[in-house]
Amino acid sequence: MTIKLHDLDGEHSLTLDVGGLAADAAVADAGHEPNGYFWEGLVRFAWPDIAERLDFDSEAGMFCAVGDPSDLARLKEAVASVITSPEAARDIIARAETSGFEFDD
Repeated sequence: MTIKLHDLDGEHSLTLDVGGLAADAAVADAGHEPNGYFWEGLVRFAWPDIAERLDFDSEAGMFCAVGDPSDLARLKEAVASVITSPEAARDIIARAETSGFEFDD
């Protein structure tokens, strides 16, 4: 698992290299591509209170959020609990789809 907090010239970010995550099979089984855009959508759905205060710069191979260090630290803990748990990923995906949320993956 490669999830990192960065501080570069006063800009704080959190990155996650995607691919090879424990939750990938659950994401794919649900019909989604486990890429950076998918994880951005999952964050926006699962933790909207944090997501609304962040900027995102994700791409296919990487999830990236930019913002306040305390928000990023909270997000790191939350995301780490999902990328390591296929069950948690399945639960969030099911809740998102039931609510009509559409992932942009």
